[in-house]
Amino acid sequence: MIIRCDGISRRDAIRVGGLSALGLSLFGGLRPSAALAGTARAKSCILLWLDGGPSHLETFDVKPEAPSEVRGPFKPIATSVSGTFISEILPNTAKITDKIAIVRSMTSPLGEHGLANQYMLSGYKPTPVLDYPSFGSVVAKLRGGRLDLPSYVAIPDFRAPAGPGFLGSEFGPFAIGGDPSKKDFRVRDLDFYPGVNSDRMEHRRDVVAQLERFQQAAEASGRQGTQVSDPRFEQAYRMVTSPQAKKAFDLSVENDDLRAKYGMGFFGQSCLMARRLVESGVSFVTVNYVGWDNHESLVLRLKEGYTGAKVGVGLGPTFDHGFATLVSDLSDRGMLDETLVIAMGEFGRTPKLNTRGGRDHWPRVFSVAMAGGGVNPGVVVGASDAIGESPAERPVTPNDLARTIYQLLGVDPSFEMHTTDGRPVQVNQGGELVKELIA
Repeated sequence: MIIRCDGISRRDAIRVGGLSALGLSLFGGLRPSAALAGTARAKSCILLWLDGGPSHLETFDVKPEAPSEVRGPFKPIATSVSGTFISEILPNTAKITDKIAIVRSMTSPLGEHGLANQYMLSGYKPTPVLDYPSFGSVVAKLRGGRLDLPSYVAIPDFRAPAGPGFLGSEFGPFAIGGDPSKKDFRVRDLDFYPGVNSDRMEHRRDVVAQLERFQQAAEASGRQGTQVSDPRFEQAYRMVTSPQAKKAFDLSVENDDLRAKYGMGFFGQSCLMARRLVESGVSFVTVNYVGWDNHESLVLRLKEGYTGAKVGVGLGPTFDHGFATLVSDLSDRGMLDETLVIAMGEFGRTPKLNTRGGRDHWPRVFSVAMAGGGVNPGVVVGASDAIGESPAERPVTPNDLARTIYQLLGVDPSFEMHTTDGRPVQVNQGGELVKELIA
């Protein structure tokens, strides 16, 4: 079991997302909002969340001229963009760098996983006073989606900072709760519970409809009725009875060669499922790829793979196959222009290697990669200093990045949402648009 250094296990995270379709605890997205900022460049978003904090120095911001204790174990390689170099563990990404943008000057003051997660996934610095919603939940509330599919899906699960915050559980992600690469994989809550069939679901739906008619009659006659309308049940009903919804999660219909290009492990098959979901109308998909909290053994963890695994299936090559194939596949299908792809974690790693051959938490500067959905391809925004310790030019905060993401998705950053007690909160407050990222 993979455990981050703050003690949060994948099993614990899955429990957070254990929502039941039949129990009515499902997803929002039934009501598109008027909070859209003109025409969206991106109709959907796939967030590849590299949980734990990937090292910028071993991925998108190599420092070959730095001292050995800084530059690390991997060499830089040329990319499809002249003058841009990335790590040797990302050869497939190097070939499609002309389709992506790299931000090398992300900066944050928060170096603890939970707090940093919240800042990166919402654009708001965390506070004990208010739980801010994540990108996916805001998009689910303000943009809506198809009735038979959730607006926001998490693969395989989600951590609390990626949740709905003050918006309420209706706008939390639907967590699939399993590994799409497994032969026996089934999406949690997509089938009927034991003892429950379509007839019982239809009966319950009829009961709800009768109660709603009673409520309407009571209101028409001036009597006070009880609110019984339950859009979450209606959506749950549509999802578990919809062949189209189930097909969106079915990877067996995909070409074997394409599946292999993505990588047959969890991350690659999750990226493929994410593509299928946005292709079917889901607005926001997060692929949660854990294990990047690398305090030791960078070569083993990032390149060679964990003990007992094949050589060459570490975090870096696995991410490389999935990310590069996802971007290329979306491009080949004519979907990249309307699908925003983001690869990021909560912070970077220390400029100097520690005594265990790893790197510790470092939020002062780190990297983010983006593609599609109106992103300016082939650009590098900002730069870190000579040893990857601090921004040297064009610092970008999580707040700035959030405003840019919302802009690309057509969500008005100044739109006011409201907490349960009526307090107005803007989608984004104080962030500056990173214009260099906009095509």
